[in-house]
Amino acid sequence: MKPPEVDRAAGSRAAVAARRARAEVKRQVASRERTALAVAESAWAGDPAAAEATLRVSELLKSIPTLGPTRTERIMADLGIAASKRVGGLGVRQRAELRDYLGARQGVAPRRQSRLVVLAGPTAVGKGTVSRHIREAYPDVLLSVSATTRPPRPGEFDGEHYYFLSDAEFDAMIERGEFLEHATVHNASRYGTPRPPIDRALADGKSVLLEIDLQGARAVKAAMPEALLVFLLPPSWDELVRRLVGRGTESAEEQQRRLDTAKVELAAQDEFDVKVVNRDVSQAAREVVELLAVPKI
Repeated sequence: MKPPEVDRAAGSRAAVAARRARAEVKRQVASRERTALAVAESAWAGDPAAAEATLRVSELLKSIPTLGPTRTERIMADLGIAASKRVGGLGVRQRAELRDYLGARQGVAPRRQSRLVVLAGPTAVGKGTVSRHIREAYPDVLLSVSATTRPPRPGEFDGEHYYFLSDAEFDAMIERGEFLEHATVHNASRYGTPRPPIDRALADGKSVLLEIDLQGARAVKAAMPEALLVFLLPPSWDELVRRLVGRGTESAEEQQRRLDTAKVELAAQDEFDVKVVNRDVSQAAREVVELLAVPKI
């Protein structure tokens, strides 16, 4: 079915206007009326349908005086940006890379800042699996190490999997205010997030990832409001049930208890700054890492 002739004409006029608007942006960059960095910042802060946002990154770069097609192609490859990408469609990491490159050309210092990213979500959503993938695939990411009063399990090492503390050592850290959050789990062992290592990393300009439960995430946000809270979601409720039941590690009663808890936890997702759907572990991990602006090596 063809659209009415009047709609086709209106669409054609809109397309022509959009091309002209993008051409004008490129002209402004070429004539040095605007900097490429200013165009990019405008694309990321404004209307996603605006000329700046819909302009291809390659076209923006080629508009810069002294940058031709060959150099642009090399720069795009170095930045890890596909030729089809538009300025407004770049991910967090790609925006940081492009901003740093364009800023360096203008003598502007990189704007990347350290950040604490807190990853939480309902039971069985795969937080631990995503964190392990990040640990293995992105070794530059700093994962916060929790402290616990429980003894090490086979294969666990102090300072790598947990800081294993005595009750007296744990109490001393509480008294000194050295935990971002702490709690007793299952009425037995205590767990907590030591703050000094995180503060040191952030002061050094490094970003930190913390995987934690919902209550812990709320406590961290209260203690450090600048932290970015990320909620890991399942693709669907049915998939969450399948993952939990498929583990086969809990009794039917425990499975039901965990599912009831998951419903409560899912209801809290709007408290978080960013939501990531865990359809595929590597993709979910990549989205979380982009929030930290840490490139894969």
